[in-house]
Amino acid sequence: MKKKILFVICLLFGLMFINAGLNKFFNYMPVPKDLPENMIKLMTAFMQIGWLMPLIAVAEIVGGVLFITNKFRALGAIVIFPVMIGILLTHLLIAPSGLPIALVLFAINIWVIIENRKKYLPMINEQTKLY
Repeated sequence: MKKKILFVICLLFGLMFINAGLNKFFNYMPVPKDLPENMIKLMTAFMQIGWLMPLIAVAEIVGGVLFITNKFRALGAIVIFPVMIGILLTHLLIAPSGLPIALVLFAINIWVIIENRKKYLPMINEQTKLY
């Protein structure tokens, strides 16, 4: 039962990030009318840096696809993690209305990282042998 619940949650999580990444390329979702002024300034600044939004979009799409697949879920969780930190900080500091969903998504990402912690140990163990 735990595996089925994890799969459904990971499927929804991955689809959300794939959708967000595709929206950055194709702009098919309308921008909400009631965005805080600070959020508009932040998004304008991001758009001024021409390479940033495509980079985030690719990370969201690739991470979302990897997150859905059981075999590569651990890699997807790590790819999505920096994006998730940015989302969390943005909602914490600039647009607190989105903080509840950001916390839920962050918790899901952390849950998957913890569930796959054994897959990350070889990276840590190999690094410690070098020193």
